[in-house]
Amino acid sequence: MPGLPPPRPIPLKDRAQLVFVERAQLDVRDGAFCAVNADGTVTQIPVGGLAGLMLEPGARISHAAVALAARTGTLITWVGEGGVRLYSAGQPGGARSDKLLWQAKLALDDAARLRIVRRMFQIRFGEAAPERRSIDQLRGIEGVRVRESYALLARKYGVNWSRRKYDPKDWEAGDVPNRCLSAATACLHGLTEAAVLAAGYAPAIGFLHSGKPLSFVYDIADLWKLETVVPEAFRIAGQAAQGKLDMAPDRAVRLACRDAFRRSGLLSKIIPQIEDVLAAGELPKPKPAPDAVGPAFEDEKGGGDDGHRG
Repeated sequence: MPGLPPPRPIPLKDRAQLVFVERAQLDVRDGAFCAVNADGTVTQIPVGGLAGLMLEPGARISHAAVALAARTGTLITWVGEGGVRLYSAGQPGGARSDKLLWQAKLALDDAARLRIVRRMFQIRFGEAAPERRSIDQLRGIEGVRVRESYALLARKYGVNWSRRKYDPKDWEAGDVPNRCLSAATACLHGLTEAAVLAAGYAPAIGFLHSGKPLSFVYDIADLWKLETVVPEAFRIAGQAAQGKLDMAPDRAVRLACRDAFRRSGLLSKIIPQIEDVLAAGELPKPKPAPDAVGPAFEDEKGGGDDGHRG
């Protein structure tokens, strides 16, 4: 605006996590992002201080609101009930072609990709990956360990658990533990996608996961899943089984995940962890092109993240 300094995005590590919105109209009034409910009440949302907005059924958003979220580097995703089904997503990052090229080069090099997968295994389980194993074999080992972790947590919290099963087209068809897990992982995936984009990487170029629009998001989110959102999902499911909840289980899970993210300081860890994981590929980063466009917001104090653009 005339007479005001240009806005500077808040670094992702200093932001709040996610806000879920349903049955509201998102708009901009007096330069501020807000949600307008059916009864006319207006709630201001500090969109520049959020990592992401997740819009559920019944939410509508104006062009001005989308533009403001893009300028502040806040990811908007359109999701199904409970966040289970991803329909579309904005892209507040992607301004660093050098990082995209580096990521793609690592994914296309079989030896580098295996080194990265082994590094992710080490971070996730606290021990070196077994020698002479392919990526498919390591994926199988991880799957077994995750299923065992689910069974252990189910016993700990008194949850009747059989296996991971849900229908993304029918939210109510799943049992409570599976719905809690779905809501929890949706929170983590939304937060991780915002970090991946803010850092200037491509969500679709994964290493352990592949062939999906969010393969890299799943790779990075899995590094924290068992220590953050999965225990909270089973804890809430256990409380629901005992009749101790005064709200819907999926809402309780979101609140619990929010608190878990804050306790763990997750937002401050994701981007440095991405850099550490990719460095394990042992391929040098390509230098930015001489005519590359610089950051949208120059700031000597390092405001914003590498992927932000105006």
